[in-house]
Amino acid sequence: MAVKYLHDTEQYPIKKLCRLIHLNRSAYYKWLKRAPIQSQLLNEQIVEWIKELYEEQDGILGYRQMTIALNRGHNVQYNHKRIYRLMNILHLKSVCRKKRYTYIRSTPEVTAENILNREFHADRPNEKWLTDVTEFKYYVGVEVKKLYLSAILDLYDRRIVAYRIGSSNNNQLAFDTFDDAVAANPDAHPLFHSDRGYQYTSKTFHSKLEAAKMRQSMSRVGHYIDNGPMEGYWGILKSEMYYLRKFTSVEELTTAIENYISFYNTRRYQKRLRCMTPMELHCAA
Repeated sequence: MAVKYLHDTEQYPIKKLCRLIHLNRSAYYKWLKRAPIQSQLLNEQIVEWIKELYEEQDGILGYRQMTIALNRGHNVQYNHKRIYRLMNILHLKSVCRKKRYTYIRSTPEVTAENILNREFHADRPNEKWLTDVTEFKYYVGVEVKKLYLSAILDLYDRRIVAYRIGSSNNNQLAFDTFDDAVAANPDAHPLFHSDRGYQYTSKTFHSKLEAAKMRQSMSRVGHYIDNGPMEGYWGILKSEMYYLRKFTSVEELTTAIENYISFYNTRRYQKRLRCMTPMELHCAA
């Protein structure tokens, strides 16, 4: 390749270039006239698909997600090791996830046992719901402002059942999210799990659960893993959307959150869901 490059660009004689690197000229011409092998041609095609998908999804796809997207999008069955190797050659990696370690203590009005007890498997839709609120920041000039997202996640298909976005992390934000979930699923009576945030330990929220015929479950104090899948969803959302850019208006950030939740529910394939999206698995069930 070096001989060909220098000959084509600088017009150096092939004979002298081959002598310089102790290469037989016949070996060079044999290499020059060779036909690309099938695996090389296939890898070149896969590389083009990888680059297209990587750019289309703003660089959020790691090799696992990339493998699923390629296999489903092109009706093929490539091994994840091959995709990993090719992405390494291209220096393409997914965004590293940041972890959250903050915890706000509150004086609860109502508490519940950790009935879920880290049993994160569900056999059917609307069997177990998780909920939480997370914080986002955006910038107006030098001023830092905050936006809050409340969401409910179904453990069976990992879909976002309902969500609300608000400028204040207050009771109403959690209440409205819950009301939306119940309205969309009037026959659902899942085990409802949350942390011990003040929204979920209030008497009003407990009354809502009782009216909807749901059992309440709560994480133990300081044990984030008790609500692990919900925390995991926040990590995915922020690493694949929020950390990729700086937001300078509430409208811009709100639109980005709404678009990502739609993408996650309907177009983001998950290996744990048999390579389906959350809504595909939900509709299949």
